[in-house]
This record gives sequence, structure tokens and C-alpha cells, in this order.
Amino acid sequence: MVVITMLRSVFSRAMSTTSAWRHVEMGPPDAILGITEAFKRDTDPRKVNLGVGAYRDDANKPWVLPSVKKAEEKLYGERLDHEYLPIHGLEAFRNASVKLAYGDSAAVKEGKIASIQCLSGTGSLRLGAAFLERFYSDKVIYLPNPTWGNHKNVARDAKLAWKDYKYYEPALHGINMSKLVGDLNAFPNKSVIMLHACAHNPTGADPTHEEWIQIQEVMHKKQHIAFFDMAYQGFASGDTVKDAFALRHFVEHKVPVLLAQSFAKNFGLYGERIGCFSVVADSNEEANRILSQLKILARPMYSNPPLYGARIVSTVLNTPELNTQWLSDVKTMADRIIGMRTALVTGLKEAGSKKNWSHITQQIGMFAFTGLSADQSKRMAAEHHVYLTLDGRISIAGLNSKNVHYVAQAIHAITK
Repeated sequence: MVVITMLRSVFSRAMSTTSAWRHVEMGPPDAILGITEAFKRDTDPRKVNLGVGAYRDDANKPWVLPSVKKAEEKLYGERLDHEYLPIHGLEAFRNASVKLAYGDSAAVKEGKIASIQCLSGTGSLRLGAAFLERFYSDKVIYLPNPTWGNHKNVARDAKLAWKDYKYYEPALHGINMSKLVGDLNAFPNKSVIMLHACAHNPTGADPTHEEWIQIQEVMHKKQHIAFFDMAYQGFASGDTVKDAFALRHFVEHKVPVLLAQSFAKNFGLYGERIGCFSVVADSNEEANRILSQLKILARPMYSNPPLYGARIVSTVLNTPELNTQWLSDVKTMADRIIGMRTALVTGLKEAGSKKNWSHITQQIGMFAFTGLSADQSKRMAAEHHVYLTLDGRISIAGLNSKNVHYVAQAIHAITK
């Protein structure tokens, strides 16, 4: 019996040292989540988290939009079931998403848009990347420098190569249009170009309407494909039409378009994972073929999308009084963000800063590129308990009337 026990022990030790997963290394922590963890460990009462990309009200609390609350009450009263959605999602949601994004374009009226409900913005991008990998000859996607970090992850995991194009110039605190246009002209014809439709993440620097027209003209000449990431329609400026200008202009002027939409930010439905991916086709028949292949791609990824959040968005967008309320809600969020930008710049001046901080008010959306270096960003946390990403990006949503002046004083202390 003792021998058997010893043999079992030896066998157990041998098995433990020959695990099939011994080669798996510890992955690096997520940069944003790391900031949040450091913030949580900080016991200083003055601490401020400017890393997380989620809207907060002036009391630093999550805000459930009034239009969403009313839609939830309406849905609860209907006592609906919880059956599976089709692979392509809730039809009323898809139609409303397309209408919100593309407006009254001919492509919408003629049924030339293939759309499929996805898992928020990331899932929409991932399905779009898989579609490109399977059906487009060029396996390269061009991303603005800088861009949202997950764009590169999505491209990599979809087996697409990614390359940069010039976008933001730190010395200008804005877009270098000549370099951007130069890159678009230099890329091979029919390249796939990722574009942020509005509220560029992480810089907050958007092209003007005139600059978008210039970009569209180059894209059309080079026969490039535009892959729009639109996570902030309505949330950026408070005007859903203004925020969709680039997308609609490109479609009107016959630039091939793919679109990833998210309803996390502009509906406050972060955890519901509601998004939509769409492709503008040349005909209704082509759109139907594209949709058939999108469903085939989605089936092994996640089978079918979530129901509850799609019902909320659909109810809001398809109910006139709720849609009107929602338009007011997104303007409320946008106006608070814009107000905090102004308050921060005012606070910097009052703190004694002689630097030009106008880029903060010229930028738009949830994020601002302050211009702080990695070392200055680290000092903000270590010396002032203000947490931001090392590239100097701050979430304006983390500012409020109680902390904005403290943050301004901290930035001034680090940069004077």
C-alpha cells in the first residue's frame, strides 16, 4: 500500500510538471484597468480617476438616461419573452441603427445597406475585420496614429496586418492634414482606411467639415475603402446629424463604406453590449449576399446577439416622444463634457498657467489629449493623486464642479 501511495505521488508530480499549458506566459495588464486598480488602492480623499471612458454626472455617478428609463418601463409593462434573436439581430433595432447613422441617404431608401447586430463597438469592428479577412484581397488595414488601442488587437486577431497613417501632431496639438493626406495618397489603391466618425479616441481632434471633404476626395480618387468607427454619435457635439457628417458625405460621394456602431456611450448602455455593423453595397441583391456571409461569420463567434439592450435602443429610436427625449439626453451629456473642457482651461489660467491650453476646448468628445508627457502623467498620480493614461489622455467625464479646479492646479504644478 505504501508503494502504491508513493507511485501515485510520483505520478502526480510528473503530471504537474508536464502540463499542456506550461508554455502560457502571464499576459500584460490592461492599461486602463491598471489605472483603475491604482486609483482604488489610493486612500487620498483628493484622488481623481481620469482614465475610465464612461460618462459620469456632476456627482461622479453613472447616469441612466431618462429616455432609457422610460423605455425600460414600457418594455416591462409589455411582459415580453426572452427567446433567442436571429443571428442578424432584432430587425427593428437594425433598421433604426441604419437610419440613425445614414439618415435619408439613397442607400437606405434603396435597401443597399447590409446590417447585422453585434456585440457593441468592439464586436462590430471584430466582425467587420473578419469580413475583410475572408472577402477582401488586401489583408492590411491602415489606422490613424494614434488610435484606440483595441483597433490593433482586433486587426491582429482577425489575421489582418495593420499600418499607421499620420494623424495627430503633438507640436500642433491637432491634426496634421498635409501629412494625413500625403499618406492616403501614398497608400496602394483600394486600401482599407480606419476612420473615427467623430470624437476621435484618444485625441479628441476631429477634422472640420472642410477637411472631411478633402479626405473624401482623396479616398475617392484612390478608390480606398472607409471603415468608420462611430462610437459617439450624438455624444460628441450633442447633434446626431452633425456627428454623422463624415459618414453621410462619404456615402453620398460614392466612397465604399463599412461602419461599426456602438450604443454604449450615447445610450449609456455600457454593459448591454449593443452595436451594429453595416456595409454599403451597390445593390439590394449585393446587400443580401453580404448579409448572408456576415451571418455565417457571426454564427461560430457568438451565435446570436443580446436582446434586452437592442429592445431598449429600438424602443427609444422608434417611439417619437422617447426619441425626442433621447436627443435631449445626449445633448445634456455633450454639453456637460464641453462645459468641463471650458472649466478646466479656465482653472488652468486661474492657477497661473501661461501656457496655451486652447486645444482642450477645440477637441471634442469624452477624451482630451492634454499634451502631458509620460513622466508628467506619472507625477500627476504620484504627487497629486490624479490618474490618467501615460500618453496624457484624460477622460473629461471624470471631471466635475468639485474636482476640476484641483485637477487644473495639479496640471499647472506639473507643467509650470
